[in-house]
Amino acid sequence: MVRMAGRRILFAAPVLLVVTFGVFAVAAASPFDPVKAYAGNAGLTASQENLDQLRANLGVDQPLVARWWNWLTSALGGDLGDSGVMRQPVTDVIGERLGWSVLLAVTAFLVAILLGTSLGVLAARRQGGWLDRAASSAAYTLEAAPAFWLGLLAMWLFALKLGVLPAGGLTDTGSDVITFGQVASHLVLPAAVLGISQLPWFFLYVRQGVADALEQDPVRGARARGLNERTVLLGHALRSGMLPTLTLVGSRVPELITGALLVETVFSWPGIAAATVQAATAVDFPLLAALTVLATLAVLAGNLLSDLLYGLADPRVGFDG
Repeated sequence: MVRMAGRRILFAAPVLLVVTFGVFAVAAASPFDPVKAYAGNAGLTASQENLDQLRANLGVDQPLVARWWNWLTSALGGDLGDSGVMRQPVTDVIGERLGWSVLLAVTAFLVAILLGTSLGVLAARRQGGWLDRAASSAAYTLEAAPAFWLGLLAMWLFALKLGVLPAGGLTDTGSDVITFGQVASHLVLPAAVLGISQLPWFFLYVRQGVADALEQDPVRGARARGLNERTVLLGHALRSGMLPTLTLVGSRVPELITGALLVETVFSWPGIAAATVQAATAVDFPLLAALTVLATLAVLAGNLLSDLLYGLADPRVGFDG
């Protein structure tokens, strides 16, 4: 396990180098001017000399490779630079927002896994039944539904039409204090929408995996020994059928990040989404690079987690092979 994790960490280093350089290359080719974005309305009346001086202060007058290398060496020393669009250090921007994004993503992932697994087991137990047909149809429909559309629909129904949940934000309007109750109530809609958007894949994988396991000899033997159906289903079929699903955990991380950006924007959740959008449109090199590295690390960690879970669940898989 340690050797495999070590190899993955060594592999992550060149990946991160390529990703960060790609961010600076794309930003350099962007038609957006970071200097004008930083200056705002003042840039409309500023002289060319002032704009050139500001360009030098921001370091965007340097060649692409020089900008990337200066940022990389500073980042390795713990200095991610200052965000021009946020007017504060990048570490502060991430520190203020990352926790709320993690809370949303983890809650949504738990919703998707628990609900998808439960429905998948029940559907596999009675293949072709009304629950199987209804859940499968809903899963295929949700696969094609964009997360932002689900968010807008949920907001219209539960916040505007029924008025049972807040429409967005982190706390109630006019509140200066962040309380557990307010955060919990405001988290329900975005977490549910993001979780439901990820649910179809977990449901379909679990359903197929458990259905295949129920036809295998070990499960048939357990039934022949007189074990009750619940023990056969949960103790034998589910364990075997969950193995392919474990690999899905890591592969869904990129989709989870993309969905979180959309959901956070729809529900005005104070996470990384707003910072990412602003950094991209303003060509904020330091912030954009840091957020991209963060997303890349999340994807690599998700893939590593999938392999570790699969190896722990199936002893036949060697970690050092």
